[in-house]
Amino acid sequence: MLSTTPVVRVYARAKLPTRHGSFEVVSFTDTAGRRLDDIAVLCGDITGGVDVPTRVHSECLTGDVFHSQRCDCGWQLETAMRMIQAEGRGVIVYLDQEGRGIGLLNKLKAYELQDKGADTVEANEKLGFKSDLRNYGVGAQILLDLGITSIRMMTNNPMKLVGLKGYGLEIVDRVRIAAPSNEENASYLETKRTKMGHLLNT
Repeated sequence: MLSTTPVVRVYARAKLPTRHGSFEVVSFTDTAGRRLDDIAVLCGDITGGVDVPTRVHSECLTGDVFHSQRCDCGWQLETAMRMIQAEGRGVIVYLDQEGRGIGLLNKLKAYELQDKGADTVEANEKLGFKSDLRNYGVGAQILLDLGITSIRMMTNNPMKLVGLKGYGLEIVDRVRIAAPSNEENASYLETKRTKMGHLLNT
């Protein structure tokens, strides 16, 4: 069991009106005062921190901003925002780990390899990386600093559940959030299911 004492602190809070409803955006520093590039987006009253609808989302510029159809990231982010608004409470932790942790430039190089026939796992490996380098420790620490102790996690990735549980967070439910398949993302989704163990069908 890793430490359940938060190592992050709130730096700034502000209103965040969106097309999906009203949220609050929160930024953080570490305990040494260094600003982090990870944020939380909150909706409603999460006082008490129990049974909070939660999405821990890794940054994807191409999907989240440009609405790329070759991945499911942007769809998952916007769907989580709508689901949280419908419930009236919840949190999205947005982590600075583009391309499953390899960074934007390397992700685009991986895309280039995928355009030549590699799948998303093979492309990362051809560049000398593991298929997934993400770490959810900061995300867990952000949830703890917000006073959240148990969550209903919106994810298809079982490794994300393992990563958060290690910090003492109780996961009371996993909420499926699987994007529909299309011509552009079908092979990507199949690779996530078969090679990365994502629970897309359950």
